[in-house]
Amino acid sequence: MKASIGLVLPFDSALDREFWRYLPDAVDLYLGRTPHVAGPLGAPLITAISDYDRVLPVVDDMVTALDPDVVVYACTSGSFLRGLAGCHELRERMESAGCRAAGSTSEFLLEALASLGAEQVAVATPYDGELTNALVEFLESAGFVVAGVSNLGMTGDPKTVESDEVVKLALAADRPEADALFLSCTNLGTFDIVAELEEQLGKPVLTANQVTMWGALRRVGVSTKPEIDQLIFERA
Repeated sequence: MKASIGLVLPFDSALDREFWRYLPDAVDLYLGRTPHVAGPLGAPLITAISDYDRVLPVVDDMVTALDPDVVVYACTSGSFLRGLAGCHELRERMESAGCRAAGSTSEFLLEALASLGAEQVAVATPYDGELTNALVEFLESAGFVVAGVSNLGMTGDPKTVESDEVVKLALAADRPEADALFLSCTNLGTFDIVAELEEQLGKPVLTANQVTMWGALRRVGVSTKPEIDQLIFERA
């Protein structure tokens, strides 16, 4: 029987194809979405879409109907906005809802950074200042030094950002002392620029969708490529 991963996505997630491109043939992928919430991108919207009353019913439906080996809340800001304790509580509540195993994008980000031995990280986001600062605080509370930060200040849809703008955003965040760079937001297209950025920067580049699938695959016991120093995945 194939291993299986369930992703609980925000209602506006539009990059399903990126998750599939990280997926080995030996694993099934199930997707579910939280209910629609109106409003501009920012802390109030993220607080609303990550409310347990919206997330856990989707988790429960997925567990009841499909019973995947792991269920992941695939939203970066929705899993870091309540801080480190809130990130852990989210996983615990998902497990209490019946998940065999559970996790989130932000939890897997911390695991990926630790696996790389990174101590200092540069952070690039499409968010406004408030959400970006919340991510910085989340990383610092987990023991990482944030060496550089850049953000787009968006209140609209990150999936509309073109690849060349994402590259510029990443380059603006990087600092020589950063051991790795993280591009936040599961609705920011990044798959096709990771290799380019790693070559330019000479360091690992982590992205929200990448670490989501890396962590999920670890939970189901399926290996990615061994080049963990750059966190490179088997690509379709």
